[in-house]
Amino acid sequence: MALEHALLVALREQPASGLDLAKRFGRSIGFFWHATHQQIYRVLARMDADGWVEVTEVAQTGRPDKKVYAVTAAGERVLADWLAEPTPMEPLRSELAVKLRGASYGDRQAVLDVVRANLADHHARLAHYEQLEKRDHGQPETLTGHDLDTYLVLRGGIRLERFWVEWLTEYLHAHRSRPARSPKDQER
Repeated sequence: MALEHALLVALREQPASGLDLAKRFGRSIGFFWHATHQQIYRVLARMDADGWVEVTEVAQTGRPDKKVYAVTAAGERVLADWLAEPTPMEPLRSELAVKLRGASYGDRQAVLDVVRANLADHHARLAHYEQLEKRDHGQPETLTGHDLDTYLVLRGGIRLERFWVEWLTEYLHAHRSRPARSPKDQER
């Protein structure tokens, strides 16, 4: 997936300025597709040049005019074509998993500190997702269309965060209850 596709999805949900898109990325899409402000503005300019979005200047009091982007018919076709393409299975690529596997070859306590910090981050993200679910989707059985899609993606995020919390908790618990052994001890 390219950033263009994430921006097309966000703009189909609601036309927005580059700044508004960056804020929305920080609150929602950014949880599974990261982009900086600079990347967003650069890609919006390219999408405008390609005719995928149109720009409307909106006057603001006491500030420069704001550019609001909306998806054009050409952008809608690009998005529809991309949505219909097969998506390959995403391989797990986790620096943390490699550190866990290699912890015996370095300072295990330092690795355990990394695990604790990651666990705290995953707890915080899980709590945030669960709060969003409670606030925005009180009756999920009534949802349809885009609202149902948004809810189900949020549920996927909740499940993913629960996985990380459970796995990292298991890792920490296992190392609390067993004495550390070096790789050389295991060879004997």
